[in-house]
Amino acid sequence: MSIHATIMNAATGQPIQKMAFGRMPKPWASFTLESGELVTAERIDIGKPAPGKFAAPVDIWVTLKKDG
Repeated sequence: MSIHATIMNAATGQPIQKMAFGRMPKPWASFTLESGELVTAERIDIGKPAPGKFAAPVDIWVTLKKDG
């Protein structure tokens, strides 16, 4: 069973994209976004599942590099 996570921008608090992982990533894991940028997970939040659901929401917080 894969983990479906929302990638969040740590600076703005806005979602960047959704990703699926084979297993729960570690807080220091690096991965590439759809934009091609390599990012490192800073924080991983696991929420409570919705009533009657099994899957818990997972948010992975990353900081994007500044352009320029």
